[in-house]
Order: sequence, then C-alpha cells, then structure tokens
Amino acid sequence: MIDASALRRCLALLAAGVLVAACSNTPNRAPIEERTVVSRSAAAASPAASAASAAEASPAPAVADSNAGKPGYYTVKSGDTLIRIGLDNGQNWKDLMRWNNLTNPNVIEVGQVIRVVPPGLDPTAATTRPVTTARVETRALDAKSAASAPAAAGAALPASGAGASVAAASTREAAPPREGDDDITWGWPATAPVAMPFDDARNKGLVFRGKAGDPVYAAADGRVVYAGSGLRGYGNLVILKHNGTYLTAYAHNQTLLVKDDQNVKRGQKIAEMGSTDADSVQLHFEIRRQGKPIDPARLLPAR
Repeated sequence: MIDASALRRCLALLAAGVLVAACSNTPNRAPIEERTVVSRSAAAASPAASAASAAEASPAPAVADSNAGKPGYYTVKSGDTLIRIGLDNGQNWKDLMRWNNLTNPNVIEVGQVIRVVPPGLDPTAATTRPVTTARVETRALDAKSAASAPAAAGAALPASGAGASVAAASTREAAPPREGDDDITWGWPATAPVAMPFDDARNKGLVFRGKAGDPVYAAADGRVVYAGSGLRGYGNLVILKHNGTYLTAYAHNQTLLVKDDQNVKRGQKIAEMGSTDADSVQLHFEIRRQGKPIDPARLLPAR
C-alpha cells in the first residue's frame, strides 16, 4: 500500500514539472518588438549619441570630381544613358567607354563625370564657327544623275504649309565647299515629303511622312556608331558619324539594315521607315554639329 505522504510528494513534484514545461513553451517575442527605440528624452540627454546614429544612417557625401564643370567633361544627370551622352556631345558611345575606362555601358551614376573629348585634345580649342550657307544655282537633274542619286532627287515638297517653308529654305540655301570637317557632300535621307520643319524648341530635326517600309538613306558617307532601340523616344535608331564634327540620326525605323561600326556611303539604304516609338509612320532626321542639333535644311541640297 502506497504511503500517503509519499503520494503527496510525487503529486507536488509532478505539478512543478508541468509548470516548468509550460513556461518553457511560451513563444518568443516577434523580432520587430525587440528593436531598441531611443526616446525623445534619451536623445535630448545624449545629443552626441543621436548625432552618431544619424551619421550612421546617412551615407557620406561623395568626393567631388575636380573635372566637373570643365570643358570637355559632362556630369551625368538622372535618366542619362551613354548613348544619349554620346549623341549630345557628338561622340561614339564606345569611345566614351574607352576614354573613361568603363566596363559596362549600362552602369553610370548620377553625378559621375564623363570625359566627352578624346584624351590629349584641348576641349577649349574646339571650333565654334557657325554653320555657313550660300546661294547656289539650282537646276533639274537629268535622268542619268537622278538614277544614280536616289536620296538627293526625292519627291517634291508640298506647295504650302510647313513643308513649303522648308522647300523654300532648301532652294535658297545649300552647303558651299568647306575645309576640313565641314567639307561634306550631303544628300536627302528620304524621298518622302517633309511634314515638320526644324524647330529648336520642339523638333530638333526634320520629320518625313511616308509609308511603312519606305527606304531611309545615309545622308553622307560615314560610319555607324549606333544601331538599336536603346534611346527612349527614338524607336529603332541609326546614328552615323561622318567626321569629328558631324553626326546624323535616323529615328522610328521599322527595320534596321546596318550594324555598329559598318561604313556606309551617301545614298545607301540603311533602314526602312516605320513608327517605332511614334504615333505614325515617319522618319525623324537630325544633323548634329559637335552634338548640337542644327537645321538640316541649311545643309541639304535643293530638291
């Protein structure tokens, strides 16, 4: 027979064990409740500690580049791409990579300073001469000449409206022979009529309206420095570099027929007109002198 006192001791021990087990099974607090919070009174009592915490939370300011703001250098802004920087400065984006020792063209940072002139070239010595024009005699092309120059003998412009003003300007003015980088023989990039003339504030080139698949021609001899769709607002784009001064851009194409680093001749078909990144079929054509858009009608020959 079990002793009563021994039974009471066993029941007491059993109860104590259940209590311990219950305590050990209590769930842990959520991690978010374990964060240390500095009260306002504590922060006021210890301003040094508060300042130290703020310094740890805010990254140290970047060291300013000594070339920022100097001629021949560009400071990257939000939304920039290397292709855009090259176009705006009249350079091949691949040259920018090489001059700045960049390994990835898609990795540039806001505030980064990019060299946009070749090493060893004094950027302050770059020419700033205005684009010059002169009156020239205009005459119709004979059949043989027209057959050999499809880009230059394009369709007549509209007799009225915006196209007429471009046509009149083109008839009055054309590029005279020039020396060095200005000595380029230009041709029209499309046979379609001009629908929108150059406007420095709203349209930095000429807009040609045509049909999908219409040919797009190189406006001068040059080399392809970009063929792709990586520049927002331009769709399928071709950029040609003609010399150290001039670039041309051909935007919104349906099909690209050339590739990077390919040499092309004036009048060579380089693309087909389309509506990529545009609301209608068109060719947006730019001539850039040292990266700055100029009115192509001042350089293109009379139609």
